[in-house]
Amino acid sequence: MFLFLSKLLPLLIYPLGLSCVLLGIALVWLWKFPRRSLIAIATALLILFCSSNPMIASTLVQTLEWQYLPPNPMPTVEAIVVLGGATRPQSPPRPWIEVLESGDRVLYGVKLYQSGAAPLILFSGGRLSWKEGRKSSATGQSATATAQGSPSEAKDMADIAQAMGVPPQAILLENESLNTYENAVETAKILKQQQINRILLVTSAIHMPRSMAIFKKQGFDVTAAPTDYWVSEESLAEMQGISSATFLNVLPDTEALHLFTRALKEYIGMGVYRAKGWL
Repeated sequence: MFLFLSKLLPLLIYPLGLSCVLLGIALVWLWKFPRRSLIAIATALLILFCSSNPMIASTLVQTLEWQYLPPNPMPTVEAIVVLGGATRPQSPPRPWIEVLESGDRVLYGVKLYQSGAAPLILFSGGRLSWKEGRKSSATGQSATATAQGSPSEAKDMADIAQAMGVPPQAILLENESLNTYENAVETAKILKQQQINRILLVTSAIHMPRSMAIFKKQGFDVTAAPTDYWVSEESLAEMQGISSATFLNVLPDTEALHLFTRALKEYIGMGVYRAKGWL
């Protein structure tokens, strides 16, 4: 139930959902309380305009992404841990596993392994089946499936890694977790059995502050290895500079709305996790 509510309730707080709620309230108030209805409509428009503003969205995202920058040089550790949320399962008409924007996690994790950063790479992530309310039940390196027959995200990432040349014996799978907290807890169960404590943590830069706090709470000696940056030095300089594109950077943009929502999701997640004592 907690997992379901944690996914559902924030939708009403995110800019798009909150704006829809306000517009719905405005519709109800339209005839009896026209002044209140106008205020609700104006508030909804203001929320949408600010949250879809590229400059505002990029600034908010930067506050998360730039907390942990890639270390140079990259240290040598005992294992690389790559968090899920990066793939879609092979399901017709898809010919194979597909990677999302955050698929950089898999690619970067493999690159770190191939560069000699660690002798092992662990992929962490189950796959949620809302229809059945179940998750995969196997652990270790076995190929697991959800109630709908799809392998875990960890298994999908491992298949991609093997296609890129990583040997099966260098791969560990954590197939149980359905959120970031469970990523850390279930990973700890596997790695601590092998007396592994020093790890590189690979996830999207925007997701790294919450992930680092959780993995440190589990007692890992963890180094951040972020990837999948939305805000780079070049893009930030272009946005802050004065040019013909400056005007476009203040107009509503759907990608900016997505980025603002992603950043807000992380801040809400950190608040909830802290309240539950997970950070």
